[in-house]
Amino acid sequence: MTACVVIPARYGSTRFPGKIVASETGMPLVQHVVMQAKKCKHVREVIVAMDDERIRNALASFGTKCVMTSPKHQSGTDRIAEVAKDLKDEIVVNVQGDEPEIDPAVIDSLIERLQAHRDDMATAATAFPPGEDPQDPNLVKVAISPFGHAVYFSRAAIPYQRDETETRREPYYLHLGIYAYRRDFLLRYASWPPTPIELTEKLEQLRALEHARSIFVLKVNRATHGIDTPEQYEEFVERHQRQSRLTI
Repeated sequence: MTACVVIPARYGSTRFPGKIVASETGMPLVQHVVMQAKKCKHVREVIVAMDDERIRNALASFGTKCVMTSPKHQSGTDRIAEVAKDLKDEIVVNVQGDEPEIDPAVIDSLIERLQAHRDDMATAATAFPPGEDPQDPNLVKVAISPFGHAVYFSRAAIPYQRDETETRREPYYLHLGIYAYRRDFLLRYASWPPTPIELTEKLEQLRALEHARSIFVLKVNRATHGIDTPEQYEEFVERHQRQSRLTI
């Protein structure tokens, strides 16, 4: 059962225009993601699904495979589904283009889950890191069943602890934006219209749950750093430079 990583790369960004090709490290941001994905033992190919020729131009010297997709897509899922139509792989992994420190082991673990079980898709979560606020609506929470499947995703802090005098039985889990899909399911999923709860929460993964499909949630030890702002990018550049000095 082969797998392909597809990285949705949109040039426009409200908070950080052109971030996907920011190159202060000597390499475009999205190329760092490509390099991490290529370390995976179960990945046959890595493709960047782009919406702007400037992305292809920035990646040309690295030999990265790029596929132009429609600029009208409303989500990364729609963008990777367009690419997946022409793939033969049974599993397609959506890795965000602004996750330069994504752990290859997480990608491999999601692929292994779909290879061994009948889930429609798989994603990842981690216990809320110290210092992060579960009440922050920009941080998506996921409630997980005892069998490892997503019960619900929300911008609210879930599950709600009604009795504050009791010791909390279950930690809050921070959802991480990586998804592995069975290719056939991905194409159906992308063809469905948005669902009511999805539109309410503005979380497209709820569309799968509203169609009673199974999402396995892999629990990982830590969250990697997604890049949303110029300040976060500068912090990544500093981490990268420190790591480069250590490996010299």
